[in-house]
Amino acid sequence: MIHGWTGSPDRDWFPWAKSELEKRGDEVFVPELPDTAYPKIEPWVAKIKETVGEPRPTDVFVGHSLGCQGTLRYLQTLPENTKIRKVILMAGFEKLKDAAFEVPEDRVIFEPWSKTPIDYGKIKKMVDSWVAVFSDNDPVVPYEENHKIFEEKLGAKIILEHNQGHFSQGDGITKLPLLLELIK
Repeated sequence: MIHGWTGSPDRDWFPWAKSELEKRGDEVFVPELPDTAYPKIEPWVAKIKETVGEPRPTDVFVGHSLGCQGTLRYLQTLPENTKIRKVILMAGFEKLKDAAFEVPEDRVIFEPWSKTPIDYGKIKKMVDSWVAVFSDNDPVVPYEENHKIFEEKLGAKIILEHNQGHFSQGDGITKLPLLLELIK
């Protein structure tokens, strides 16, 4: 599971999900990504690579927010014949609302992420099942633009939840039962 910008393994629903999945016997990794206040593509991808090691065809990746971008960018570094069971994108995006940029510096931080293309054609083939989950009241991720991108470019199953904000602790989300269902 890959957290987002200013996130950590100890926030939002990550501790709960890790605990619940481990109770089921799943092996779960939630890496602490470097410099989350000023996230950069290469260090994030390097940390994901270090955490995953050799990916397996039974692996399930879960990204949250910018962690979705980190996950997608990690996948495109893998050989084309790599097989992954499932990728779940929680509040994932390629485009953000203006509200996401609280200070002008945030636009500068996000610029490399927005301007460095993702090879959707390559990564689509690696993954057996794609799921993208959005909320109808997410303050920073515009549903209309992003669900179309993931649906068209990845063939993702789209799920629209009601009143879940950005699926974060600040929105009161510390448990995510839907995620457990999606990982089954």
